[in-house]
Amino acid sequence: MIRQCLLFSLSAFIFVSTVLGSVVEESEPFRPEEGKFPPFEKAHAYRGELIFVDHANRRGSIRVEGTGKFYRNNPHPFALLPYGIVRYHDAPADLRDVPLGTVMHAYGFLPPDPKTSSVPVLPPNNKDKDAGHYRGIGIFPAENHILLLEDEPSHCKRNGLVWKLKEVNLNNLIGTIVASRQTKDNGETEAEPQTMTFDSATRIWRGRESIRISDLINEKVWPANGKKDLSDQPVLLGITWKPAPGDGLSGAFTSFHISDIWLDDQSIEHAAYFQTQKHNSFIRTRWMPAYVNEVKYGKFGQATASVTLFGGMDQALYDDFKKDSGGQINGAENTLKHTASHYGPGHMASNGKIVQITKQEGKVPLGNSGIQIDFKTDQIIEAIRPGRVVRIRPNSWPKSQIPREEYLFNNSPENRFPTPAIFRKY
Repeated sequence: MIRQCLLFSLSAFIFVSTVLGSVVEESEPFRPEEGKFPPFEKAHAYRGELIFVDHANRRGSIRVEGTGKFYRNNPHPFALLPYGIVRYHDAPADLRDVPLGTVMHAYGFLPPDPKTSSVPVLPPNNKDKDAGHYRGIGIFPAENHILLLEDEPSHCKRNGLVWKLKEVNLNNLIGTIVASRQTKDNGETEAEPQTMTFDSATRIWRGRESIRISDLINEKVWPANGKKDLSDQPVLLGITWKPAPGDGLSGAFTSFHISDIWLDDQSIEHAAYFQTQKHNSFIRTRWMPAYVNEVKYGKFGQATASVTLFGGMDQALYDDFKKDSGGQINGAENTLKHTASHYGPGHMASNGKIVQITKQEGKVPLGNSGIQIDFKTDQIIEAIRPGRVVRIRPNSWPKSQIPREEYLFNNSPENRFPTPAIFRKY
């Protein structure tokens, strides 16, 4: 019996490693330095179901896929790094944009400063521990500070992958699809074929229209009942998880659910357009986050702050920053909450002008836009210091008030609410 369990765990570990399709080689846990962008290749990769979000503090919980039965896995807290990027529908996103239940790919590191971590700090080797109770290995990684969090279509687009549909089995608008994720150019298959469920709530996107499963049946593309070979039809999939029927020995272990099917390039581009516009509006009201590289002080509170804008945004946002245009800069906490404010981001912000824009040549680390802004102000505030996070806006962006939970009176971590204790210990 013990030997069978060991063989089962080993097989499951190999299966999950293949399914994850990680391009990040495993290495010693990496801890980023404050004020610096970490190398993506040193991130630990995992995936799981998004089940809780505290959007104001840029953190949440994921049910991480490991080597055991997925439904048994406890929620695992994570926090986005200040420059951490969220991608949804192959477009920039905020955590509040991603529906709970969505399966996300995460690339994370150890907390830069454990003392100010907004989520529980774990031993560095935690991903190697067996959680027991049929849960297995890998579900509680200490690398819970995320550089990149992306849904399935974003993951596939970034890596040049598609899902090849092999077979559909349908009964009364409910069924299963067998598919494998592989390179778009018919290269090597990245993983063994998987069987995933779908139902009448699964959204199917074709061009700029949303269609139903019943439409595919009426068009004789899918059968009303029974199986049909789909001849490796290339698509993109949105993947979630939901309780599976049966005894839990198979379906609840590895089976995931299809929320969306994008049948062509135009359909995912259409989805990405609306998500991009939504995120652009969000950033213009919350301001662009950045790191302070250097501050050159003048007389009587005058200073010029050089800041590096964070990456992962739509190019239209970066284009809004123009030389000789006015703007504001304000301190921010590592969760990107505005600080030094009584009633909104503009209250204590420093007013000034963009005097120089420099674009870095060559490849830049993920999270870094490669764009440096020199901002001159007549009244620099304390929160704008080298290595610190700030938010900056050009005057062309609206001067808006934001919800109370999205700013702090000062930048002390003790003023963050709620504290890491919000995450239950299972």
